[in-house]
Amino acid sequence: MYYAPHNEYINKQAIIVIVGITPGWNQMKTAFEQFINGLNTDHPVEQILKEVKKAASFSGAMRSNLIQMLDECGIPEAAHVEHSASLFEENRHLLHTTSVIKYPVFYKGKNYTGHQPSIEQSSLLSKHAFDVFPKEISQMQQSALLIPLGKTVEQVFHKLFREGKLANHYCLFGFPHPSGANGHRKKQFLEQKNSLIASVKEWARYRQLQ
Repeated sequence: MYYAPHNEYINKQAIIVIVGITPGWNQMKTAFEQFINGLNTDHPVEQILKEVKKAASFSGAMRSNLIQMLDECGIPEAAHVEHSASLFEENRHLLHTTSVIKYPVFYKGKNYTGHQPSIEQSSLLSKHAFDVFPKEISQMQQSALLIPLGKTVEQVFHKLFREGKLANHYCLFGFPHPSGANGHRKKQFLEQKNSLIASVKEWARYRQLQ
């Protein structure tokens, strides 16, 4: 596990929270580059960290895949924005991105994927997933739509929901991981698409009643 600065800023006003397993190498690299650029400005540290989050969150092809699936799920209509891409730009105030394991983890020189070891087999990873992460989510100031990316993150969410650590939030289960390395991404999404659309509509109705 290595430190990276892009999960330090927490958008407590967010209504949509997208959650990955752990930041990867590319995100880590982008985060440090953005942070170094920020140090050359007169911006306060909190503003620099906010810009780091914006630049590094699910960057590259992963973000494009993610945006496409969010659009097809009906997120723009539910969040009252024109398109999901705007959540990473002009409507960034509606979005918080994070990981169940806050900092980048590597196994044998490659991005950690949730296996070898499993999260529950490691005391270090378990502490971040089942203690540090829910404390971060508890800072959200309104009921949010939580979107766990992939089955490993979903397993963490199921445990946290059973323990009452994600109370007052709504979860979009069945959302595939958007990584290009997930060769089954499109098939998984098509299989879950109707269920995902229905869940997003249910969350939107729930927000209207609040």
